[in-house]
Amino acid sequence: MPRHSRLPSTAAMALLLHMFSIVSAVHAAAPDQPPTATATLERWRSYSGVTWEATATSRADAVPAPSPHSVGAPIAGIHFDGQGQAFVSTPRLVSAQAPATLSRLDTLATSGSARLTAFPSVSANAVQAVPQQALRNVLGFYVDQRNGWLWALDMGFVAGEALAPEGAQKVLVIDLASGQTVRRIALDGVADRSGSFLNDIVVDEARRVAYISDSGLRSAPRNQAALIVVDFASGQARRLLHRHPALLPEPGVRVFSHGEEVWPGNPLQLGINGIALSPDQSTLYWTVTTGRHAYAIPTAALHDTAATDAQRAAQIQNLGDVGGNTDGIATDAQGLLYITDVTRNGIVRYDPHRRSMSLLAADDGVRWPDTATLTPDGDLLFTASNLNQHFAGAVQPGQERYDLWRLKLSPHR
Repeated sequence: MPRHSRLPSTAAMALLLHMFSIVSAVHAAAPDQPPTATATLERWRSYSGVTWEATATSRADAVPAPSPHSVGAPIAGIHFDGQGQAFVSTPRLVSAQAPATLSRLDTLATSGSARLTAFPSVSANAVQAVPQQALRNVLGFYVDQRNGWLWALDMGFVAGEALAPEGAQKVLVIDLASGQTVRRIALDGVADRSGSFLNDIVVDEARRVAYISDSGLRSAPRNQAALIVVDFASGQARRLLHRHPALLPEPGVRVFSHGEEVWPGNPLQLGINGIALSPDQSTLYWTVTTGRHAYAIPTAALHDTAATDAQRAAQIQNLGDVGGNTDGIATDAQGLLYITDVTRNGIVRYDPHRRSMSLLAADDGVRWPDTATLTPDGDLLFTASNLNQHFAGAVQPGQERYDLWRLKLSPHR
């Protein structure tokens, strides 16, 4: 017992009770068998690697060979512009050798190697280029259809680097039509060059404000996790809710995929990961990979520069147990939230109107569902590239399989 006999203040007690309410119960064992899913997933595209060598003049029936760096370039992120052009990220977390970390994807090719074209160019993706200007390691990005931009979140470091070069952590806002950089927003002032892991980004297109998840993976087990809010007009970035329990790995939770613990002996400790906005931009959602819960906060609490983190924390809502470990999330026009469930190989839907969480679709063929996005025609699409095995070095060249799964939403809303 401490020597001090003074009781904590009412405010302190309230904060402690709030923190306790959002910390999950311990789930140290593998989850129970999942409930029956109600929808069917379709393996929309399935690629045996990636290549940047195929050109627009290649024969339609030609099957390009995978890049020699394909196994080190799993497809992680995906988003579409208004015309249906797909963009993908191949983060340089396994290897720094791939010619690009952000590319256009030719979705007309349904199998063989995924045909990629560096965006905005190969030189703009060069690892050896000026780190403040070139894209080095993109996992999360956002296609801004209102303004015709792509917001690329650059983690700064690449495989083999313990420290991100000065100025490499950044957001590059790129014009979709010209490929020119519209704005560069530096993040070194709000992200640790050795401990941050800048994971995902979502944008309020009208306000031109971006929200970034810093999972703090490289500083695990004391993850330097936080939310970062970036304002396009001022070019300023603010770090909020630093190391708040709702953003950190949940105590005692382990990550499972296909019934097996991910990296036993060196367990994955990944904090806040996927983030998404409600259609009216008033609510920010997120999930924690080494955890089982989803959370929300009013964006007004994040815009208020006079508020303290304690005041912001008091407005965090625990939306409940997702049912498994998670990765990417997305919302549709009706405000329904879709969450990739890496434990049960599928999609969980949260209905904010009914405050209900349910497993919507699952398939044993899904290997680590990652980024979720909406297609121009309103379907849900997500990547699944067996990322946990790639990052563990367990996938050998020629064994890679990068899938895009589709869920038709119209019958299930």
